[in-house]
Amino acid sequence: MSLGSQIAASLPFLRRYARALTGSQTSGDAFVREMLEAVLADESLMASVAGGRVPLYRAFSKIWASASGPAASGTAASDIASEHEAGAQARLGAITPPTRQALLLTTLEDFTTAEAATILDRTPEQIDQMVADAIAGIEREQTTSVLIIEDEPLIAMQLEDLVTSIGHSVSGTAATRTQARDAVTNAMPGLVLADIQLADGSSGLDAVDDILSVGAMPVIFITAYPERLLTGDRPEPTYLVTKPFQEATVRAAISQALFFGSTRPL
Repeated sequence: MSLGSQIAASLPFLRRYARALTGSQTSGDAFVREMLEAVLADESLMASVAGGRVPLYRAFSKIWASASGPAASGTAASDIASEHEAGAQARLGAITPPTRQALLLTTLEDFTTAEAATILDRTPEQIDQMVADAIAGIEREQTTSVLIIEDEPLIAMQLEDLVTSIGHSVSGTAATRTQARDAVTNAMPGLVLADIQLADGSSGLDAVDDILSVGAMPVIFITAYPERLLTGDRPEPTYLVTKPFQEATVRAAISQALFFGSTRPL
């Protein structure tokens, strides 16, 4: 497989990671573009990323590490900082960029601790501690109520248990677009977990559009078909979890969504 094909296969997921790390598609994509430009300009770097996902993410992390400091202080990538990132600045002191990276790499991106250690130039023990610190710091933030839009009862129950186990409440559950509208009428949530394909053939995307027309809150999409939303043809969800999911992945996505205070999923 050519280097271009290797990168292309991993690019949708690297862009997902960058979006979750920065809190917006615009900013995340800008960092990915900067990494790709660096690869094209440096033959040794180009050779290094030919080894698969780990070296590709390692290259991206070097770009992020060099820019995340200036971006926070008003230069470089801050020119494209979104409202999501701005809402997170007060919490950046407690949740540092490296700890967020460790959390996302081992949950959202499903790297092993050893792989994350290679990507971030840390030891596995340091990665474990960074993940624990990230989760503890984020969960000190204010709790919220969660609307679960999911047509599979067992998965809906699993999500309910997960949400309540980390200190949040469930404002309602819905299996269809109509039920989701009714649930919001009864209680406006602070966060939405939404499947895409619902019981009656309706769309979770449409249900979320209905909800966001009357209120603003972070949205996490949970789907068995993430590639349908990672095409680059339209604005993509900042928070996207693949089924079957690990509870740690959903927990990390919830923490990130609340961390950035995202008001738009697309």
